[in-house]
Amino acid sequence: MTMRALSASELLEVRERGGSQTPVGRALLLLAAACPETSPEELAQLSVGQRDARLLKLRELTFGPRLHSLATCAACREQLELSFTSADLLFPSDESTEPLVLRIAPFEVRFRLPDSLDLAAISVGENRDAGAARQLLLERCLLSIERAGEQARIADLPPLVLEAIVERMAEADPQADVQIALTCPQCAARFQAPFDIESFFWNEISAWAERLLNEVHILASSYGWREADILNMSSWRRHFYLGLING
Repeated sequence: MTMRALSASELLEVRERGGSQTPVGRALLLLAAACPETSPEELAQLSVGQRDARLLKLRELTFGPRLHSLATCAACREQLELSFTSADLLFPSDESTEPLVLRIAPFEVRFRLPDSLDLAAISVGENRDAGAARQLLLERCLLSIERAGEQARIADLPPLVLEAIVERMAEADPQADVQIALTCPQCAARFQAPFDIESFFWNEISAWAERLLNEVHILASSYGWREADILNMSSWRRHFYLGLING
């Protein structure tokens, strides 16, 4: 899957179109813009981890490999400043689309990894609790269930088998749930902080867009240039002209 960096005008367009969309919609919108040779259907059917690995790559193409973030200690509530690279967050992934198979006698279960369509489906309905969402996710991802060679239903699976399926999904797609191991310098507590590339990247894009549009406003007001011409300038040139305006 070929990916390219987005121009300033393209990134602004994505930000504008994605403002009213869900996190899943924003993730797919970004990838569709950066991967024009890949169909929207193919992007939506990437596993969550495969999708997020591509978002991480696009983020690196857009803002560079280093990321800066904040986390709050789970014990003492101290705020930690974090700095890491894209490579620190990237897990080896299997691009295979073959179904996964779990055998726990007398059951044999075939299933696939969750994708963006599944996340969109379980997010519908504000009153759905975590248990109901997980049940729906499993129902969507389970392809076949056999008990002693006979067809069975998800309701026939004991909790032990259901937990094993969830664990196997996590093992097969680790990029889908990135956890950063941290130690608080204040109280020495150790804890895991989740990292969501979609929300992190989108917040960066939003802040960048506000800064850029402010620069466009200043330059257009001062020189009468069109927005398109200003956006086609390099960042260095825009900042040079802004320096002249500010004296």
